[in-house]
Parts: sequence; structure tokens; C-alpha cells
Amino acid sequence: MTAGSAQAHPRIAVLLPCYNEEAAIAQTIAGFRAALPTARIYVYDNNSTDHTTEVAAQAGAIVRSEKMQGKGHVVRRMFADVEADIYLMADGDLTYDAAAAPALVAKLIDEQLDMVVGARKSHEDDQAYRRGHALGNRLFTGLLASLFGRSFTDIFSGYRVFSRRFVKSFPALSRGFETETEISVHALELAMPVGEIVTAYGARPEGSESKLSTYRDGWRILKTILILYRIERPVLFYGSFSLFLAALAIVLSIPLAITFFQTGLVPRFPTAILATGLILLAALSFFAGLILDTVVRGRREVRRLHYLSLPGVSGEGDGR
Repeated sequence: MTAGSAQAHPRIAVLLPCYNEEAAIAQTIAGFRAALPTARIYVYDNNSTDHTTEVAAQAGAIVRSEKMQGKGHVVRRMFADVEADIYLMADGDLTYDAAAAPALVAKLIDEQLDMVVGARKSHEDDQAYRRGHALGNRLFTGLLASLFGRSFTDIFSGYRVFSRRFVKSFPALSRGFETETEISVHALELAMPVGEIVTAYGARPEGSESKLSTYRDGWRILKTILILYRIERPVLFYGSFSLFLAALAIVLSIPLAITFFQTGLVPRFPTAILATGLILLAALSFFAGLILDTVVRGRREVRRLHYLSLPGVSGEGDGR
């Protein structure tokens, strides 16, 4: 296959991570087959205890499995194993609008992007988008924007289209549902061209249950954001600790300084020692941030060069 033919007829892979989606997977596969007739549809089963794999195979999907439990593990396996020019990832629960897939793919190709997010808009708020999840989405989206300078309107959407160079440059270190957050941060940190399209989001069919836990997964997502912030913004992360420790040391030392200027004595040695220790810790934290920032810059340059070594959407080759 030549570069020109690959660009005119890119290989599209639809990736559906699944766990106990017997009730919805057949309709999900049928929807994406109708929307993208030339795409190859992969269902990656994650230790389902129902008949998800059998139903998916009967529906004509390529069925594979990942034994390590968690969506992050499944995404890592899918991105490593599947070869294509364009990748569309969605959930197998029939909540995402398969009819929007051609528009997502077209936007990726026409604008030469590396990722297009299907930002969810529910018309069945009480059933499809629980109030706690909607509020959490807004809060975490705002937090990500404040920490990294820009964000998406729906960072938790599992409906995304990727270029080959995004997929093959993404480290996929997460284990669970926080993988969408890691994907978003990866795009932001490497300054990739990305876009969004608002897509419909529906309720699960009867017999299909959500695997999300509002508080447990919310905590894991928050922890992931903070860890990624520590890794990607060490000067600001450790600098904030340095500023806090220095401010605390100054507050503790003010009464000591006043007493010293009045009497020439330092009567509270434990407080003086504590303030001195806090200043030393503040200095260590600040310089640790500076050193780690140099490391991060070097690592980011390597990641960027690897990303640029892969062909973009406008020049997709045969995937070799």
C-alpha cells in the first residue's frame, strides 16, 4: 500500500474495551459497522463472567482478551497490538452515538489532528449521566485546565478518535478508568493538535450495568491528575511546598525576631530550630523542583521527537 492510497483509504480500527457487556455489545458492533463499513472492529474482553465474548464473535467482531483487570490495562494492550492508520475507541455499552463516528474521523483527517474527543451531551440526564458524575466531570475538567493551562470540555469521554502517531507514542501507564485523564494530559503535554465534537450520550440498555464507582474512581482520577502534575510540572509542584514551608518558618520566626531585637536573647530554642529546619526543607524542595524540571524537559523532548518520528494523518503510510 502506498502513502497516497493509505491517505485516500486509511485503515480504521474500532476498539471496544468490554467487561460484562453481553446485553449491549451486539448492538454496539452493529452500530459501528453501519457507520464505518470498512473498519475492523475489535472487542477486547477484560475477564467478563457473562457471554460477552460469544455475543461479540457472533456479531462479527475480532475478539481478543486482556487478563489484567482494569480499563487502563485494556487500552495499553489494544494500542500495542492493533495496527491501523486511524483508531476509534468507544465503550461497548451502547451509550455512545455510533452514527457520529464518520464526523469524528472526518475531522481528524480534514484538520490533520491527532485526537478528536466525542464530548458527551446527554438528552436523558437522569438515566445516562448521573448528577454526581456530571458535577465531577466539570470539577475535574476545571482542575485539569487550571493545572495544565488548557483542557477539553469532557476529559472523561471514552469516545475518541486517534491518529496512529498518538496511539504509538502513548505510554498508557494507568490501570483503570483514569486512563482517559492520562490520554488527555498526554495530548496537552506534547502540544498535539486536537479537537472536539459534541456527540449524543444515551442510557445503557436494560441488563447493562455501569462499572464506575463515583467515589473510588473519583479518588483515583484525582490522584492521577496530581501525580501527572508532579511529574510534568515539578517546579510548580515542589515550589508550592517550598513556598508553604518558607511562609510557615517566617510566621514562627517573627515572635523570635521581635524578642531578639528587644532583649538580644533567643529564649525559645525549639521554635528557632524548627523555623531553621523548615527553611532548609523549603530550599531543598525548591531545588528539587529545579533539578526535576531539567529531567522532565529532556524526557519531554525525547517523547516529542518519538511522536514526530511517526507519520501524521495527512501522510499515513502502510503502518510499518
